[in-house]
Amino acid sequence: MARSRSSFICQNCGSVTARWQGRCDSCGEWNTIVEELTDSGVGAGPKAARAAGKPAQLVPLSGETPNAQRLASGIGELDRVTGGGFVRGSAILVGGDPGIGKSTLLLQAAAEMARHGGKVIYISGEEAIAQVRIRAERLGVADCDVKLASETNVETILATLEDAGGADLVIIDSIQTLWTDRVDSAPGTVTQVRTSAQAMTRFAKKSGAAIVLVGHVTKDGQIAGPRVVEHMVDAVLYFEGDASHTFRILRGVKNRYGATDEIGVFEMQQDGLCEVANPSALFLDQRDKGASGSAVFAGMEGTRPVLVEIQALVSPSPLGTPRRAVVGWDSSRLSMVVAVLETRCGVRIGANDIYLNVAGGLKISEPAADLAVAAALISSLTDSPLPPDAVYFGEISLSGGVRPVVHSGLRLREAAKLGFAEAFTGQAGKQEKTTDIEQHAYSSLMDLVSRIAVRGKPASAPMPEEWA
Repeated sequence: MARSRSSFICQNCGSVTARWQGRCDSCGEWNTIVEELTDSGVGAGPKAARAAGKPAQLVPLSGETPNAQRLASGIGELDRVTGGGFVRGSAILVGGDPGIGKSTLLLQAAAEMARHGGKVIYISGEEAIAQVRIRAERLGVADCDVKLASETNVETILATLEDAGGADLVIIDSIQTLWTDRVDSAPGTVTQVRTSAQAMTRFAKKSGAAIVLVGHVTKDGQIAGPRVVEHMVDAVLYFEGDASHTFRILRGVKNRYGATDEIGVFEMQQDGLCEVANPSALFLDQRDKGASGSAVFAGMEGTRPVLVEIQALVSPSPLGTPRRAVVGWDSSRLSMVVAVLETRCGVRIGANDIYLNVAGGLKISEPAADLAVAAALISSLTDSPLPPDAVYFGEISLSGGVRPVVHSGLRLREAAKLGFAEAFTGQAGKQEKTTDIEQHAYSSLMDLVSRIAVRGKPASAPMPEEWA
C-alpha cells in the first residue's frame, strides 16, 4: 500500500512547509501550521481524478455573448460597486467584520431581485432556516420568493443547485463553513476553503449563475483564508464600518467587470441597511463649524465626489516622544506632511502630540487630502478656525509645493451643491471654472500656512517668531 503523503500548511497565509514548526516563516503567526494530506483536493497526487484529455472547444473572439448581461440587484449602491449589477457566471467574494451587515445586505439584495422575477437561492452554513426567516421578517422581506437551504457540504450544495436549475443568483454564507469529501481536513482550513471556492467558481462558469461567497476577515481586516481565493473570484468587496457609527461602506478592491475604487454608502437602521444617496451631507451633518482644527476635504471615491470633515488636534506633549494617533488616514502620510511643515514652512509642530481623525468612519487613501490635513493642523496649532464654507484638496510635495489633483471639476460641483463658497487648491486647479465657487490656488504650502496663521491668535504651543 502506498504511503499517504502529507504537508504542513499555514492556516493564516496558506504557505506550505516540509515539517511542522511553531511559527510560520511567511506571515509570522504562531500555532497556525496544520498537517494535511496531499493525496486529495486541488493539486492532489495520483489518487485524484484526472482529466479525460479531450480537447477544449475553440471559438472566435468576436460573437454574441448572451450570458454576459448584468443582473440588477435592485439596490443602487450595491450595483454601483459591482459596476452595474451582477454579471452572469461570475463569482463575488464579500468580506467584512462579524456583525457588520454582510448577511443583511445580501438578504435584502436577494429579496429585491426575487421581487423583479429573478430566481435566487440563499444557502446558509452558519444559521438554520428558522434564523434566516426571523431576519427576513425583521427586514420586511419574508414574502419574497427566495429559496433557502442550510447546508455545508459542497457536493450536496452542487447537487441541490443542479436539481433546482436555472438560478440567477446564489448566495453562500459563508465560504469558511463549507467542506468537501475530496479533502481530509476540518472545515475552515486553507485546503478546504480553497477547494470549496474552486468548486463554486467552476459551477458559476458552467451554469451561468452569479455566485456570491461571504468570507470572514482576520484581525488585520483581510479576508481569512489563502490569497489564492481572491484570485479565483471575479470581484472582491469589503464591507467596512465602525460599531460607533451607523454608516457602512461597501468598497470594491477587485472587479474584472468594473472599477476597483468605487464605494457604496449605507446606513444601518432598525429595518436593515438603507442607501445613502448623498453621503457628503451625511458625513458633514454633525460638523462643528466654529471649532479650530476642522477642515472639509473634497475627495473622490471612484467616480463619486465625497466631502468629509478632517479633524486635527495639536497639543503640547508632556512626553519625550510625542504621540501620533491617526484614524482613517495613512500615518506615514501624516509624518510626511508634518516634516514638510517643519522643514519647508518653519512651523515647529513636531514636538507636539498630534491627533488626526476622518469623521464618519470613512477611510481616505488618496494624496489629495494632504492640503486639507495641513490646513487642519495649522488651524489647531494657531487656534484659528477655518472658513466654514471652504473646502481643501491638493497634494503636497516634499519641496513644499502644492500640486493639483484630478477631477477638480467634480469636486467643485459637489462642494457648490452643498453650499460651499470657497475652494483652496493647487495652482493648476484654478483652470476648472465650472462653478461659482471662489477658488484660491496656491503653488506653495507656505502661502496657505501664512494665510491661516494670520487669522488666529498664537496658541500656547511654540510658534515661529515671524507669525507674532
